[in-house]
Amino acid sequence: MLDGTRDTATGVGNALLRQGQRINSALVVDRRLGEGAFAEVYRVRHHILGWQALKLFKHVASLEATSRMLDEARILSTLGHPNIIRVFDAGTVQTSEGVRGYITMEYVAGGSLERLMDSHAGVVPVGEVTAVLQQAAEGLAVAHERPHPIVHRDLSLANVLVGYDETGLRVKVSDFGLAKETDPGTMAASAQGTVAYMPPEVLRRGKGYGCPGDVWALGTIVYFLLTGHFPYDGGDPVQSFSLERFTRPLQPPRAFNDDVGPELDRLVTDMLRIDPAERPATARAVADRAAGLHPSPGLDPADPAEPAASADALVRQATELSRVPGRLGEAADLLEETISRYPLLRERHLTRLMTWRRGVIM
Repeated sequence: MLDGTRDTATGVGNALLRQGQRINSALVVDRRLGEGAFAEVYRVRHHILGWQALKLFKHVASLEATSRMLDEARILSTLGHPNIIRVFDAGTVQTSEGVRGYITMEYVAGGSLERLMDSHAGVVPVGEVTAVLQQAAEGLAVAHERPHPIVHRDLSLANVLVGYDETGLRVKVSDFGLAKETDPGTMAASAQGTVAYMPPEVLRRGKGYGCPGDVWALGTIVYFLLTGHFPYDGGDPVQSFSLERFTRPLQPPRAFNDDVGPELDRLVTDMLRIDPAERPATARAVADRAAGLHPSPGLDPADPAEPAASADALVRQATELSRVPGRLGEAADLLEETISRYPLLRERHLTRLMTWRRGVIM
């Protein structure tokens, strides 16, 4: 899954692109990964570089509109960082409904934080949440530290991807489609994004989205991962995303999750201060504080219970694929997808996955 989309079935159905369709001389469509309000996301194979993710814009009215949508590629091309999704190419392609713009990016087999939540059937272990917080903040810091800071404006569970590389857990901030350079005078941009993650100062005024807004959104994500619900949510569905909720005091994460340590509790609470002046000013301030919370990626041990038979079958498939010359990368992707979907397998197979990512067969 990538860039604000929800997982869909592997079949393409009414998709704009068909399986096996050639995008250009290098890319062929494999399957659709998901669909959002503005884009579909496909897994495609590059004949040299292997799997990539292709984000295809669904609605285009003019060349000017296409150019605005491709601004995301322009922004990403300037933000090189291990915790920001890499962009490879941008252009247009003929679809079943006409010409549409697309961007190709790195493919993250593990999926989004939504899948991570689903795989744990509740709250995510604190060690993993700490790793998500630190790495996402490190990626955002690159954008916030520009001479004219770039704000993401649409951080959400769907737009932060989680995979595994040779070092362990690897977080990638994605979907910069609403990202914007802040005004040099006000150091802010116009209001955009998803209401559930939008800071109170923006909801109240409809403008003034600055770096503290991204800090709020990241704090909201981390709070949800730790507690299973949004901050300032009093349990009333009617008022869950109303301005009135901000008149209630914030219940700290530790009130819902005994595993949350005091330093993490204070950091998340500070990120969710109603007054933006009281929050960490930028993602760099968050990353610096998060760096002291845990000395390692912090993957909590998995439950040793036996995983489902279907999960074991996928592991066997990945192992067989790893023995085929030239297909170790594909095998690693399959194993990563499997342990992301079945966290009981993580303790048993994470070392193998990291070894495969280094190009070594065990």
